[in-house]
Amino acid sequence: MRRLSGLLLFFCAATVWAGAQQYEPLAASVRAALHKAVSDARPAVSSFKSPLEAADWLAAMSPRLEKRIPDREYRLDLLRSVHYEATRAGLDPQLVLGLIQVESGFRKYAVSSAGARGYMQVMPFWVKVIGQPDDSLFDMRTNLRYGCTILRHYLDIEKGDLYRALGRYNGSLGRPEYPNLVRGAWERHWAYSSPPALARK
Repeated sequence: MRRLSGLLLFFCAATVWAGAQQYEPLAASVRAALHKAVSDARPAVSSFKSPLEAADWLAAMSPRLEKRIPDREYRLDLLRSVHYEATRAGLDPQLVLGLIQVESGFRKYAVSSAGARGYMQVMPFWVKVIGQPDDSLFDMRTNLRYGCTILRHYLDIEKGDLYRALGRYNGSLGRPEYPNLVRGAWERHWAYSSPPALARK
């Protein structure tokens, strides 16, 4: 019963804190850099260092997401895409998974009361500011690309301070609830240590 209450509290909190990034004027150079970041075509390469690393990471992450996304192929595609976009933006993929858990509960078509959309609950104004008119925030890869680019932007503004960057991402800068939720989801549900490399003979 206590576990059920905890889960209900978690999901209520996730709903309350779902994304509401605030528009802030951007310098032309920053806007151009962010536009380039969300517009670059996805190259046909893996973000994993090796097929073995990919297999290990996917094997660790996939079972944790199975109840939320039963379709195995789609689940693996989402995980590969999260890993790619997070790595591309210089973010920890497990952090991004924790953020998605808090923001949308892994619901592709989630819309918050503030109008934020998709897995990473990206506010539509970002499409006008840095994207193309036909960018759909309900498209999996587009949403992940925007979300990771925006979080990276906030981390750069905050000089690497994740607590403050998460606050900016959620529109709750200076308040502890949202950063603590994301960090908690990251550490409790998505923590990962790569297996030790086999000793060479």
